Amino acid sequence: MAKTMEVRDVEVWDGNMAASQALRQAQIDVVAAYPITPSTPIVQSYGSFVSNGYVDGEFVMVESEHAAMSACVGAAAAGGRVATATSSQGFALMVEVLYQASGMRLPIVLNLVNRSLAAPLNVNGDHSDMYLSRDTGWINLCTYNPQEAYDFNLMAFKIAEDLRVRVPVIVNQDGFICSHTAQSVRPFSDEVAYKFIGDYVSHNPMLDFSNPITYGAQTEEDWHFEHKAQLHKGIMDSQNVIAEVFKEFEKLSGRKYSLVETYYLEDAEVAIVALGTSVESARVAAKKMREDKGIKAGVISIRSLRPFPFQEVGEALKNLKAVACLDRSLPAGTLGMLFNEFSAAALSIRAYPLMSNYIYGLGGRDLTQAHLESILIELDADAKAGKLTHPLQQMLGLRGPKMSFF
Repeated sequence: MAKTMEVRDVEVWDGNMAASQALRQAQIDVVAAYPITPSTPIVQSYGSFVSNGYVDGEFVMVESEHAAMSACVGAAAAGGRVATATSSQGFALMVEVLYQASGMRLPIVLNLVNRSLAAPLNVNGDHSDMYLSRDTGWINLCTYNPQEAYDFNLMAFKIAEDLRVRVPVIVNQDGFICSHTAQSVRPFSDEVAYKFIGDYVSHNPMLDFSNPITYGAQTEEDWHFEHKAQLHKGIMDSQNVIAEVFKEFEKLSGRKYSLVETYYLEDAEVAIVALGTSVESARVAAKKMREDKGIKAGVISIRSLRPFPFQEVGEALKNLKAVACLDRSLPAGTLGMLFNEFSAAALSIRAYPLMSNYIYGLGGRDLTQAHLESILIELDADAKAGKLTHPLQQMLGLRGPKMSFF
């Protein structure tokens, strides 16, 4: 029987410790992991919890991130509650097995501490690995600070393991800016946290020898399409379950989350779209520009990158005149992901704000208040002119000559 850890009403944890504590409270059967910066402290701390008797489960050290996810797939198929953590190149090495996990409908929870992808090699945070995860068949949740890294890990198990979903879940947090930044976190007691998640109920476990089953069978053209369509339906239908879990969590904690979150949007004419730690910075800038310049600025952010909440996003955009989508990942020959998906959501409900795209923060480059204020000033000019007054896509904070496209 695992020991209980006494936690205070308010702890000072960074995002990695917050995630690790949530994993401990979930009483996971198997965590299989291979360390990589900046996610290493999650599994390092979890290994200490196991060694000190706070977890009645297994911590499996493997030889690579590919092996880590492979071990997670095996443990989940056998009938256990399973989790891991990784970043960047490690996540890239996992990608082959991510498709196995989602295709087998295994409710694994993965902490993805967002970091740039090589080359050139860089250990700092951007959203390259988050964007790489989009089409892997995993639910993809976004956090902005250590408190949310804790909260969303607890909710991830409840979402993934719901029999209406049964899809693996990624919990994203920004590398270093969140993962290594200590803030006040209000955790639950071990008993309350575990009761919220609930006991693990295995579904079609391979170790139930009285009911033999097969995982990873070959299908080819006769049934492959049907399996993939069912996975897509499971992810799309999970929006209702995510919303239910958010409401249940709010009743327990007082902390409210929504698929789409808005700030000062009621009367806004212009808005910034952002993810991760940039959201809180954008909110500061929007408030300041309202006070200093009279610009009716707002901020839109999402909690679920997959499933993407098209209808809710469209509703948030419908009354705006100009919108800037901030993508913290190299678009590699096209417009950024947030720009494309938010533009599609706007068109789907016949909303036509002026949309523009800013690429920023690659490899950990700072996003400053001056940057955000300059964006809002450009958006205000767009709104007044009724057209874009600047290039459609710009590289924000780039050294050297200004670079823009389209």
